Amino acid sequence: MAVVSELRQLHEEAEDPSVERMPADDEVFSALLHAEKHASVLRKLPSEKQKAAALKRVQLWEYLRERAEIHQARAVADARAAGPEWSELAPALAVKAANAAYNKAKRLQAAVLADDTAHPEPVRRTPEAVIEAERRLAHRREAEQRAQEAARHRHHLLVPVAQRLLDHRDGLVLDEDAEYWLDEIAEVLPDCSTPTQMVSLSRYLSAAVRALSKLEQRTARPVTNHEKARLALSAAVEFLAR
Repeated sequence: MAVVSELRQLHEEAEDPSVERMPADDEVFSALLHAEKHASVLRKLPSEKQKAAALKRVQLWEYLRERAEIHQARAVADARAAGPEWSELAPALAVKAANAAYNKAKRLQAAVLADDTAHPEPVRRTPEAVIEAERRLAHRREAEQRAQEAARHRHHLLVPVAQRLLDHRDGLVLDEDAEYWLDEIAEVLPDCSTPTQMVSLSRYLSAAVRALSKLEQRTARPVTNHEKARLALSAAVEFLAR
């Protein structure tokens, strides 16, 4: 962590003879124990730097406390999945009763929810607040899952619509713009599987249809007299209008 590195630098400035033995930046707990043991060497530094070093230690211990709560909450979830009652978990959670174990587990879960990128707001550390936050998060994830499923379904329909238009491009009257976008479709279509490729394909299809529509408006003539090409273009227009 960068904060450990900054703390190490302050010990180097204080010419801490043991700084070479200070654990690596990703070994936060061990590095903090080392910094605590050798904090007296920082008295050589100006008071502002001594204060900065102390604040960094406080910050890092707070980070470890938060991470410990997250991991303890996950351990509780695993324990519950294995079958023990709350009364059996009470001693491990350093409480005396089943309801106290339940309440403490919910308070720990607040740290997990606050750490979740989908739930950026801090959660009050009460069982009721955690339950409400879990409910909102579940609804949000369900909505995201429905949106992803709808996108997958749309993408599943997109490929044949684009392929059909491409198959009948010889039956279309094309200008330079329409031809360019159809070429882009032809480029991405053979290996169109990732979300990014699907977005590109949708954008190219939309641009091709738009170019053909502008061509019709400009020339006051249909871009095709071929039935299959007309149906392919109509299918693309209908798909994009959804």
